[in-house]
Amino acid sequence: MSRVVLVSQSAGLTERIGYATGGAFLLLSPNPLPSTAAELFAGLRGAPAPDIIVLDADLDPNGALQLAHNLDQSFPCVVILAATSVEPLALSAIRAGVKDLVPVESDVSEIRKALERAAHYMALRTATAAAPPPVPVVDKPDGRVVAIASPKGGVGKTTVATNVAVGLAKRYPQQVVLVDLDIHFGDCASALNLEPEFSLPDTIQGAMTRDMLTLKSLLTRHETGLYVVPGSESPVAADTVTPKDISTLLTMLAKEFQYVVVDTAPGLSEHTLAVLDKANEMVLVTTLDVPGVRGLRKELETLDDLDMLPEARHVVLNFFESSRGLTIKDVQSTIGEDVDIVLNQSRLLPQSTNQGVPLLQVNGRDPITKQLNLLVDRITGRTSEALSGFTGRRGVKVERSA
Repeated sequence: MSRVVLVSQSAGLTERIGYATGGAFLLLSPNPLPSTAAELFAGLRGAPAPDIIVLDADLDPNGALQLAHNLDQSFPCVVILAATSVEPLALSAIRAGVKDLVPVESDVSEIRKALERAAHYMALRTATAAAPPPVPVVDKPDGRVVAIASPKGGVGKTTVATNVAVGLAKRYPQQVVLVDLDIHFGDCASALNLEPEFSLPDTIQGAMTRDMLTLKSLLTRHETGLYVVPGSESPVAADTVTPKDISTLLTMLAKEFQYVVVDTAPGLSEHTLAVLDKANEMVLVTTLDVPGVRGLRKELETLDDLDMLPEARHVVLNFFESSRGLTIKDVQSTIGEDVDIVLNQSRLLPQSTNQGVPLLQVNGRDPITKQLNLLVDRITGRTSEALSGFTGRRGVKVERSA
């Protein structure tokens, strides 16, 4: 059981911490708030060192941040910051090494979840410190990293990502992982009807152990045999994920899985660039509108300038409707690329996403499912000109869904 210390003078917070821990915590009510770990622990009077320290920032916000930083630098524990308003403290708290923020008025269930996350993080930290050096393994070819990207949101990128991942998993069971790296607003879990126990920040911590067994235990299993790294539960937790963390995670997953499908955030953030730096293949999703098509052209030009444009890439035109005034040829001439997959405007895709059941999970006979299977064929290299109707990267013959 994790040892918890609460540093607060709030009777309400003390009561809720008591309920959340079953009374197994130690209360310190210093006045003023100590500035160092040594001063704080002097009040423990010989009690065992804590695993988790909950600091009530309402006592002294700046003092609480200073103490949190000192604890992070000098003592192996996890610090949770409680405050009446946590948003103004979020960025400073992350820099101080705080692992979680909770409002002082949080109910018991929210506090219990925060303590459970902290205990899990502490267990990972302890396991990492105690872990023996990794045993050398026989090298094997790394899996392929497939990035699903778009210049703007609302184009159905996550729907394409979940269908690609499920389609690959049905062909290669237990050998495909989907990573939700739209770190602030990712919703792959809901699109797959999953209720994950662990999220992206937890998985990042697992990757830091460099232990694949630890990392794999944090992944969420889908009924198709797909593994999933869900997005972050909160923007504050998401802000702890760095581009370097993403590179480490994708490198480890590529050594274990045959395909690593990554749903990225719209645009070219530092996190998305970190994904593309590892990607072997890219699926670009756009819609039949001028802002979307021009945005895609700019994204392609930028990646080409950065020398980060994978040779293997596929352009998906989603929500196609001929009455919009643009044609597929217009799109191709604007972006300088062929349109490889066309998904017609239909109720099927949004309905399947809302239900949490991707079309490739049920694998129907409708034209959209056929096109999504064709995309999976292209990624696995199983397609052919006769099968797909394509004649090459330029001058493409597009097979439209009816």
